[in-house]
Amino acid sequence: MEPDDLEPRTKRIEKRNLDVLAVREIEAYIAELEEEIARARAAIKGKSSHKNAAEAFFKR
Repeated sequence: MEPDDLEPRTKRIEKRNLDVLAVREIEAYIAELEEEIARARAAIKGKSSHKNAAEAFFKR
């Protein structure tokens, strides 16, 4: 067993101190977050379609 196996699966993203960032840095930070949100939404969509397909298969 690895030490990483003991870590919680859901980790919180560390919040950045926005007070020390320039406007462009904050905009870049927002873009990074939006990309991660899009990736998460795509993962949810993919998992939902797999779940729906399995449910439809076993309802027969």
